[in-house]
Amino acid sequence: MSNSTSLTVSYVILGAYLHVGYLRYLYFMITALLYIVIVVANTALIVVICVNRSLHEPMYLFLCSLFVNELYGSTGLFPFLLLQILSDIHTVSAPLCFLQIFCLYTYAHVEFCNLAVMSYDRYLAICYPLQYNTRMTSNKAAIFIILVWLYCFVKFLITVALNLRLTLCGNTINGLYCQNYLVVKLACSDTQVNNIYGLFGTILSVVVPLLPILFSYIRILRVCFSGSKQTRQKAVSTCTPHLVSLLNFSFGCSFLSLQSRFDMSGVPSVLRIILSLYFLLMQPLMNPVMYGLQMSRIRNICIHVLCYKLLSGR
Repeated sequence: MSNSTSLTVSYVILGAYLHVGYLRYLYFMITALLYIVIVVANTALIVVICVNRSLHEPMYLFLCSLFVNELYGSTGLFPFLLLQILSDIHTVSAPLCFLQIFCLYTYAHVEFCNLAVMSYDRYLAICYPLQYNTRMTSNKAAIFIILVWLYCFVKFLITVALNLRLTLCGNTINGLYCQNYLVVKLACSDTQVNNIYGLFGTILSVVVPLLPILFSYIRILRVCFSGSKQTRQKAVSTCTPHLVSLLNFSFGCSFLSLQSRFDMSGVPSVLRIILSLYFLLMQPLMNPVMYGLQMSRIRNICIHVLCYKLLSGR
């Protein structure tokens, strides 16, 4: 590359891939299998929720939005990753790079906001069980879901628009896929506006969803300590999958943020790769298992459908 490029470079080189020889085919099969499991598991639960009218309730509508987002985020990464594993030259065109950034970052924002809305839903269900059906209807849940997706998409469209105006003076990033911070680091033009909006965007992405989560769980804990044993059992059974999902996703995002901003050359390459893929791999795999097994109504319907298929196949 020359010292100064046009508005955007024509392609970006991904420098985190290792030369593994024929092992690439093994890694390809493992990655493809993981993607298939993610697609099948999340799609199956989406179909179960959509087809069964008994599950057309706010809690399950939020879960459906969560599973759709897992498919969205996984599709933004895994097909691209599969192509790169088999390729000898790890490059991506600049437009596709920005598209991937948009997909992966909106996935992360939708995930966190969706979990925030779900925490508020659990707060209403546990703290106001008699008024829950009037405070949180299916129509209100649908409005919450639409607002979450619109808010996250519009918010990150601004980020991408600010990135597109930058003059890039390099085209190599140390990543398996395109990351916003790594691409902005390539800029040789003024990034002050990007940095200011990035700080503002971080507050919007983290603090805004975190407030309803903290508020909801503080109120839930108060009710649990002062309530009956039955109330505590209900809180544990309904909040455990949500808390596990929230903590897992937070850890995954923290790993990615630390890795992109600090020198990780002392960390083994394989571990760096695992940490960079963690939030895009574990969350789509874990959520269907957690909610599918923990939520008794979803579990019973899945078992009923499976048994019916097995019996009808005889």
